[in-house]
Amino acid sequence: MRAAGPHAGSCDAKTARRVGIGRCYHRAPMLDHEEKFLFKEEILHLTSSLAEPGVLDNVEDLLTDVITSPRFDSEVFTLERSLQVMLGPRAGSTLVGLLTVAPDVFDEVAEVRIPPEIHERLTAWRARFGLAIDNALNFLNNPDGIQGHNFATQVAHVDDRRVLQGRLTLVRYNNEPQFFLADAQVFYGLIADVLERLGPYTDGETIEPDTLARLKDALALIERRSTPRERA
Repeated sequence: MRAAGPHAGSCDAKTARRVGIGRCYHRAPMLDHEEKFLFKEEILHLTSSLAEPGVLDNVEDLLTDVITSPRFDSEVFTLERSLQVMLGPRAGSTLVGLLTVAPDVFDEVAEVRIPPEIHERLTAWRARFGLAIDNALNFLNNPDGIQGHNFATQVAHVDDRRVLQGRLTLVRYNNEPQFFLADAQVFYGLIADVLERLGPYTDGETIEPDTLARLKDALALIERRSTPRERA
């Protein structure tokens, strides 16, 4: 079962890995007989929690609020805990995993005898919310979650002064860009911090030769441009 937060359900990690729940949108091997039994037990327990009056609508409202929230990242991070409060620790964890589980494993739900309305809701939730939730959880746990970037410069007039500014754009997992605008000094400080922290752990395989050459050329240019010119 995927743990989106610090709280784990009663389905232990070993069982979850064996059942296959929690490996989102990746092909998983078909379940063997014992795994099918464990999977069935988890689905039946989840179904009993969802069968309470009004619970299906409440869960759908929660998922809709999360997926449309301006604070999507933080809401997704606490989604499992919210579902655990609503459904119980075990069922909440099962639902998060089921929404994002591999297609072959999700297909096993059809073999478990559960009410048609609950099966229809689970299928609809997975189709509507599963991929976005999976991508968000992967992004939160993936240091390579930034899909692209762009940097541009501009000159602003502040208090009758010309100020060099930078505009950094980061393209995220959902293709939504985030912009950061700041004075050049802020970005120089950021670059220095990044290089100081990466440096001690860098080797020949960590940085491409072309990138290293660009850094050298850029630093040389900055040194030339920042050195005061001697008066003739």
